[in-house]
Amino acid sequence: MKTKVIEIPTLDALGNAAREFAAEMGDYTVFAFYGEMGAGKTTFISALCRELGVEDDVTNSPSFSIINEYRSDTTAELIYHFDCYRLEDEREAEDIGTEDYFDSGAVCLIEWPERIENLLPDDTVMVKITESPDDHARTLTMEFPED
Repeated sequence: MKTKVIEIPTLDALGNAAREFAAEMGDYTVFAFYGEMGAGKTTFISALCRELGVEDDVTNSPSFSIINEYRSDTTAELIYHFDCYRLEDEREAEDIGTEDYFDSGAVCLIEWPERIENLLPDDTVMVKITESPDDHARTLTMEFPED
């Protein structure tokens, strides 16, 4: 399994980390972001969306809407941002059509994917964000599926 580690020592390094992440995305479209509450999932996804060309400053957590849709101003491609924290079960995710989004070919960025793990496609890139207790730096680990 291919793994890529990106260090984010400070908030100022977020843009560089998002550029590095975007360069690794390749043809993958579904990215599942794992991390504790407050680890920086939403903050990183916002930086990544900016890197992917979303100019609107509306990339916040879709906690209440479950899914936010953005459009890249540079490529015109859609980006879906999911926050599955409030889902009660996988059936709820099925009811809102998550699998259709995953199959759409658009980039899908998923927070709290453990709530819908059985619905994730086999080619999902697992992304773990961990916080250093010493200096609050973040480490982002991308785990790519087997080819």
